[in-house]
Amino acid sequence: MRWRRCSAWAHSNGARRTAEMLPPSAWLPEGKSCAVCFSIDDVHPARAEDGFDAGGDLGGGALGHLLWLRARHPQLRTTLTVTPDWLPRSPLATRRLAALIPGLAERTYLSQRWPEGRMRLDRHPEFVAFLKSIPGVEIVPHGLHHMQRGLRGPLEFENADYGTCRAALARGAEIMAAAGIETAPGHAPPGWAAPEPFRRAVRDAGLIFFASARDVVTPVWREALTAMSGMQGQPLIYPGISPEGLIHIPANFQATSDSDRAVAILELGGLLSVKAHIVKSIGAYVALDALDRLYANYLDSLFAQIETRFGDRVWWASMGEIATRMRAATALEPA
Repeated sequence: MRWRRCSAWAHSNGARRTAEMLPPSAWLPEGKSCAVCFSIDDVHPARAEDGFDAGGDLGGGALGHLLWLRARHPQLRTTLTVTPDWLPRSPLATRRLAALIPGLAERTYLSQRWPEGRMRLDRHPEFVAFLKSIPGVEIVPHGLHHMQRGLRGPLEFENADYGTCRAALARGAEIMAAAGIETAPGHAPPGWAAPEPFRRAVRDAGLIFFASARDVVTPVWREALTAMSGMQGQPLIYPGISPEGLIHIPANFQATSDSDRAVAILELGGLLSVKAHIVKSIGAYVALDALDRLYANYLDSLFAQIETRFGDRVWWASMGEIATRMRAATALEPA
């Protein structure tokens, strides 16, 4: 379904705003002056005994840190981006010889894979039941397999055409439904790669938002645009709208970010979008923003600081809740 942009955050050639732009606060509920969104990527049923815990160890593993944070901050809302049928056993190329051969690397899966279906959600009912039991959580699909051929293996949709994207979205939705998971109306593309064929496929699948741009280095100010990972030229500290009429949710804070960045975003009436990844390490790969005990402690301190400084002015929201209000605020209508 296409959406007509009637006002606010409409973009062409990047992220230019229209003359009839709504004030940034228009997407916030009455009485709120800023918002906090927390999302965790790469969640799937792998357990420590599989080589790394991606949530499969349930409360005894990485997801236990989320339960701890939620107990200490009951207002926290969390978006889990969950891959329906995870394939890669490593984000790094393990077939090193093939990676060196011109022409072959682009046509080959360069890292080891699980057999297709091994990590399929509907084959892991205990894992699914645990996800659904966590308070304050919504689930957003995160690719289908989280894998493509070539050196940039995790960026599933980076080079995919429209038909491939549509098929992947449809198959992912089938698996989610078979597993009994109700998802928010959006998608988080693996590796933040959201080219135009993917965005059109998301729109035509009837979804309303996506989460692509991660930028934790661009200085914070009202007019700042994303310029790091994923889609560039989107608002850094506010929800945006893509040329296809999709709501875009940026990520602008992670474990390596200073708390002053968070405060600056909130003082400007922005969306503090905190990113984490569920897996700490796989072989030689170590995630800087893995939800381990250290990061959980940092977030506990940060959230407490936010609660004290901003009080009831903060809207603690999920991606889906933000996108739904943003769509209403900008009067997006079927074209």
